[in-house]
Amino acid sequence: MKLCVHPSELAPGLMLGHEVQLGARLVIGGGVVIHSGSVVGDGCELQDGAVLGKRPRLGRHSTAKRVDLEPVIIDAEAVVCTGAVVYAGARICERAIVGDQSQVRERSRVGRDTVVGRGTSVENDVLIGSDVRVQSNCFLAPRTVIEDEVFLGPGVVTTNDNSMGRHEEGAELRGPTLRRACRVGAGALLVPGIEIGAEAFVAAGAVVTADVAPRAVVMGVPAREVRKVPDEDLAERWQ
Repeated sequence: MKLCVHPSELAPGLMLGHEVQLGARLVIGGGVVIHSGSVVGDGCELQDGAVLGKRPRLGRHSTAKRVDLEPVIIDAEAVVCTGAVVYAGARICERAIVGDQSQVRERSRVGRDTVVGRGTSVENDVLIGSDVRVQSNCFLAPRTVIEDEVFLGPGVVTTNDNSMGRHEEGAELRGPTLRRACRVGAGALLVPGIEIGAEAFVAAGAVVTADVAPRAVVMGVPAREVRKVPDEDLAERWQ
């Protein structure tokens, strides 16, 4: 049996791989697993049971890239909370927080000062900007793009495959693009490939099947524009 990690005396129950780079002033909880090659910056907090650098186990029909992965990088002062899993090839930027029992898959990036809520799944190849707020139990489909200052309410679901797996080999699967400072309410569903414009507002429970214009307020199933976001409600007013 080949062991990928070995016990370490640096923290209770810590399992450490080979050639791991650990910064200064770390806070490491019990039962943390850090796989080989992982890079952890200064001042990070790794809470109980966090796993860094996990390798994906892809199913036979998975369309995710089957390539060698770079080490996971956790930048300075980031926090990986209890039971969270951050895969090899992912990057968690400065002061970002990955919530309890969340996962961040390979080649995804969580931007500076962004918070990913409890139980959220950030799938492979997702790009999340800075100062984003992702609430609990969201699903961010592969190749979703989220720009700076976006807000996602709890239970938001994004998708990237209209055919539900019955597509030609090599077909491009693309998640939604959420432009700067847009807001998406609890339980909203976004279909593949659409764009939510900057400062747009998607009401809770909406099913968004088409692009949403900048500053548009949409609601319903399917979502329809009902008005514009007023000047006093723009992000710059609340900074």
